[in-house]
Amino acid sequence: MNVKSIFTFMRSVMDRLYRIAEPQAGYLTTAQAGAVGVSRQELYYLRRSGDLLQVAHGIQRLARFPASGHEDIVVACLWAGSNAVASHESALVVYGIGEAMPVKIHLTLPRVFRGRRAGVMLHYSDVGSDEWTRRDGVPVTTPLRTIADVAKRDPSGAGAALTEALEQGLIRHGQLHRAAARYPDSASIFVGVT
Repeated sequence: MNVKSIFTFMRSVMDRLYRIAEPQAGYLTTAQAGAVGVSRQELYYLRRSGDLLQVAHGIQRLARFPASGHEDIVVACLWAGSNAVASHESALVVYGIGEAMPVKIHLTLPRVFRGRRAGVMLHYSDVGSDEWTRRDGVPVTTPLRTIADVAKRDPSGAGAALTEALEQGLIRHGQLHRAAARYPDSASIFVGVT
């Protein structure tokens, strides 16, 4: 291979990695890279050249990607797998509502995950496709699901977060009745809000 061929090849590799990393705040896993045909050797070369930064075992960050305010949450989600979403108090932080200052990153997964990571609390529950979204590169439960989850442990905190979510337009009043029916354990938070 000549220099031009190598440059063109590596540009193609970076384009594939960028497509993965762009919606994930600039982060990707080794497995995700492998799924698009990027080898571990190519990842190693990109780390040595400074184009990729190793941030955790099996997780890289595009060096030139703009920083995000919730990178620790993105990394925790990638560590836990493709079905992990930020939830509970961590989701409140992502949305900028409530007064939660969680000591741990809260993630919800649909299945038991055997891994352990300092500073991460895992919750096991199914999260429907309409109960999560991506915000600032973070896979996160929707505001309604987040408030329903928080209400189980902290009703007053969930109520304050709901008020802020309504004020910021994250939740509309018309959604509250359906939320009360969908999340009966947290229904009292959603009914009677003016």
